[in-house]
Amino acid sequence: MSRPRSRPVVFIHGLGMHSSSWSPWLELFDAEGYQVSAPGWPGDGETPEATRINSESLNNRGIAEVTDHYAEIISELPMPPVVIGHSIGGLIAQKLLGTGFASGCVAIAPAQFKGVLTLPAVRPRSMLSVVGRPWLRTKTWSHTADTYHRAFANGISRVESDRLFADYAIPAPGLPLFQAGLANVMPRSEAAVDTRSERGPLLMFAGGLDRTVPEATVRSAYRIQRRNPAVTELVVLADRGHCMTADHGWRELGDTALEFLAGNLPAGPGET
Repeated sequence: MSRPRSRPVVFIHGLGMHSSSWSPWLELFDAEGYQVSAPGWPGDGETPEATRINSESLNNRGIAEVTDHYAEIISELPMPPVVIGHSIGGLIAQKLLGTGFASGCVAIAPAQFKGVLTLPAVRPRSMLSVVGRPWLRTKTWSHTADTYHRAFANGISRVESDRLFADYAIPAPGLPLFQAGLANVMPRSEAAVDTRSERGPLLMFAGGLDRTVPEATVRSAYRIQRRNPAVTELVVLADRGHCMTADHGWRELGDTALEFLAGNLPAGPGET
């Protein structure tokens, strides 16, 4: 693999996982010459523990606010970065790519955007416990160790699931779940993505065991995104669940993303 140019890479976490879960990715991409960062969402604490203690700071944080937060961070960088996002973070990463804030994108098990019609037939009980309670729209919610393993980390052992839950799980705002879930019936949905504008390369990952954003949902998004003339690729990992960015198999995704970027990312201003 050729050594990439010194391009910024911004990692965006999804619901219920702290940005510190990207630490192995930061080390990997830093070693390959990228300038890396993993800023938290507005309202996140510096650590998972701090976020759990002050969960009210995440109340009523929606997709547009979080996207604007990352856009502001990106505007301070020397050039448009690659954005790598997971779950709702993958949706936000695609929004940033479509509006010109990113030079390339890796969307891992990305939540559905407006226009994606293939949705899970049966949502996990943990998700129904949120979207089935309208009052949680402006509040936060949290996985338990049981729901985390059942819906988020079902593709790994309970022992590993419990370790990830203890190390990285944080409360999550309910609003993005409602926004993504109702995107197709809302005229001005914050979960809309510009898939037609000129953009950089996009790599999407889907997990065959994913119960939170099933493979079929990611494939539906990919069918829309591949209409864009830019490079768009889909990688399906049949034996992986939703926690694939943080579990023992994360390196397979990291190496695949590096290879994709090395082969498809165009040179930016001042790069050689």
